[in-house]
Amino acid sequence: MSIPVQDCWFLTGVTACGKTCVGIELAKLLDAEILSLDSMSIYRGMDIGTAKPTPAEQAVVVHHLLDIRDPQEEFNVAQYIEIAESTVADIRTRGKAILFVGGTPLYLKSILRGLFDGPPANWKLREEIEAEVGQFGQAALFTRLEQIDPVAAAQIHPNDTRRLVRALEVYWATGQPISHQQLEFEEGFAAHQCRVFVLRRERGEQHCRIECRVEAMIAAGLVDEVIGLISAGRKLGRTASQAVGYLEVLDYLEQKVDLGEMTDRIKSRTRRFAKRQGTWFRSLQECRFVDIEGETDPGPLAEQILKAGRDVPGS
Repeated sequence: MSIPVQDCWFLTGVTACGKTCVGIELAKLLDAEILSLDSMSIYRGMDIGTAKPTPAEQAVVVHHLLDIRDPQEEFNVAQYIEIAESTVADIRTRGKAILFVGGTPLYLKSILRGLFDGPPANWKLREEIEAEVGQFGQAALFTRLEQIDPVAAAQIHPNDTRRLVRALEVYWATGQPISHQQLEFEEGFAAHQCRVFVLRRERGEQHCRIECRVEAMIAAGLVDEVIGLISAGRKLGRTASQAVGYLEVLDYLEQKVDLGEMTDRIKSRTRRFAKRQGTWFRSLQECRFVDIEGETDPGPLAEQILKAGRDVPGS
């Protein structure tokens, strides 16, 4: 089974660009149900730091793929695709349209082009590679990747530790460069053949929105949220503990940083995350960008996207 990409709608964009409210308006116009396209919103209790749609927002339109795992559990893109496929099939039996809303580019690419899952995570090997990063520095590991897989190195930022470690892990586990194994997943639809819309703002405005978002999250109780998640001796899983905002709060709770430094680190890391998201979206030929500014009325913007999506063959 696979997801019928050309029958689905996608609304994405970098963090804090305004996807949620526009997505709800678009879903209402389409008579659609929304599937979250966010790798951290799948976790129960991680609400503030993930900017998860509120209960009131979820009451307006049916949402799926939220709160489906405890934050102590691991969850990967293959599991996401499996659940998304069954959810899409179920929605189609009700005659509803399908709208994915969220900002995880890897999930989006995997839906559009299929999934190269590679070997399962080898945590021992991954820890050894991460130890080498600590011992020799990230630049040395990146140089090694350039030697064994120059194609992958050209596509990975030297500071993107997660993707760097995964590329080296796949090579050492299989003896084959990850780029060679991913080639069959590099062919995509043309933009006019699908409905993938990316909200985009000017860089300075986007940074201001990120700063306001972070401050609002902290004021709303992000620290208390994390305290609740780790109460009774519980620990966040590997994936959840690395989420933007949560990692920094954990450091604050361990008294590694003060409140001001925690806030600055969340803002800085969120800006870097948004930059990586933007790079991903620009690399996908399926994407159509919708430039917005200010407090845009989500209703007319949703109508604009709806009109643009009607030109897809077979609509």
